[in-house]
Amino acid sequence: MLNEKELTRVKAFAAQIRVETLKELAHLGFGHVGGAMSIVETLAVLYGKQMKIDPTNPKWEDRDWYIQSKGHAGPATYATLALKGYFPMDWLLTLNQGGTNLPSHCDRTKTPGIDMTTGSLGQGVSCALGVAHALKLDGKDNYVYLMVGDGELNEGQVWEGAMYASAKNINNLIWFVDWNKQQLDGNTADVLDMGDLSKKFESFGFNALVVNGHCVKAIDEAIDAAKAVTDKPSVIILDTIKGYGCSAAEGVVPNHHIAFKPGQLDGDIERWQAEYEKLSAQL
Repeated sequence: MLNEKELTRVKAFAAQIRVETLKELAHLGFGHVGGAMSIVETLAVLYGKQMKIDPTNPKWEDRDWYIQSKGHAGPATYATLALKGYFPMDWLLTLNQGGTNLPSHCDRTKTPGIDMTTGSLGQGVSCALGVAHALKLDGKDNYVYLMVGDGELNEGQVWEGAMYASAKNINNLIWFVDWNKQQLDGNTADVLDMGDLSKKFESFGFNALVVNGHCVKAIDEAIDAAKAVTDKPSVIILDTIKGYGCSAAEGVVPNHHIAFKPGQLDGDIERWQAEYEKLSAQL
């Protein structure tokens, strides 16, 4: 559980991630803004509090793993990793450009701190399960954190993975669903309605929790609760808003990938920078 100082620090980290993510996208002029902005608070909790990491040694064997199956949300993850010191901050302004180490989809061969190449939706689930099961067989206490999108749940591979996780009690895997209710070409309920996600995962043998995905306190407490359950895998369904914190994307359909006019994101960058400075002053 976060104490008051930790809570403020993680909120400040989330604001900082938003600033740098928006700067990346503004500099490039386009990008996967929707799903990147909706996972910021979860990234702040994981990299700011919950995960065992060593930015000076990204391949540290005792680290916790983060596998972002929705690999197109790379901009927010890259901002997080840069802020933690995995690579220089100026790399962020090379996002998705020729010769970059920060491609549109996460690539473990290019970016320090990326644990798995992802973006072909559903495949990150299989990778995360393989890593988590191997760690468990080796008697290690590392956790694997998996992020999938709600549109990604349309993939059959996701549910094959869910069956496997339950059958093998892969309880060192904590699975997140970014339930932002939109996918590439529309609302998830209109494209392929998945129904009650909590009940669906429970029917596959999961411990399921639903939290406000923009509340760092709720996310942190859900992770602690998931770790306390050892007889089944856990899923944390993050109730989020796609494009949250970006006025050009929030509430817009479609907002999966957007082009921006010069200066269009300046107001949002200034707003989140002010929030970061206000919170930092309290530390």
